[in-house]
Amino acid sequence: MHSRGSTLTLLPLVILALLAIVFLALPNLRVPNAERPYSTLIVLGAAQYAGRPSPAFQRRLNHALALYRGGGVQQIVVTGGRRPNDPFSEGEVGTAYLNQHGVPATALLAETRSRTTIENLRYARTMLLPHTPITLVTDEAHAPRALALARAIGLEANVSASPLSANVNRSYLLREKVALVAYALIGIRL
Repeated sequence: MHSRGSTLTLLPLVILALLAIVFLALPNLRVPNAERPYSTLIVLGAAQYAGRPSPAFQRRLNHALALYRGGGVQQIVVTGGRRPNDPFSEGEVGTAYLNQHGVPATALLAETRSRTTIENLRYARTMLLPHTPITLVTDEAHAPRALALARAIGLEANVSASPLSANVNRSYLLREKVALVAYALIGIRL
């Protein structure tokens, strides 16, 4: 007969084994890119440094720029707030970057309050007409979770992901997988 203490000792091992099985079964979680983007893009923020996009954010912005230049995109919402005491928000930096690269200011909106992906989506939604279909622009690792969140809050959404850097941070990939697996296991709690 097992005591309660030995059962509790095994619990972390069982959880670890289940996570290992999930990670082995789902090594590359990917969402296919939309064949054609919707006319409204939402670019999810990814840090800025002293008014300049981080390399990851710049890849997302360049991807949005390519989609815009490809035709059909009429509006781009760039999301992301600011850290405490930072004079720049990701949304402002991203819209300035796109404007400097030829996207007219009339096609750009900056969402500047959010700090998380769900906030990016919620605040961006308030800037759009109801039922506006959107294409999310993020990176490949973030795309499955971002798309799941967008759909969970009722957005009609697809995704067009920028490729990951060759030297992508492994902890970032792990965090995205863990978050997506957690959503699958316990449901998305918004």
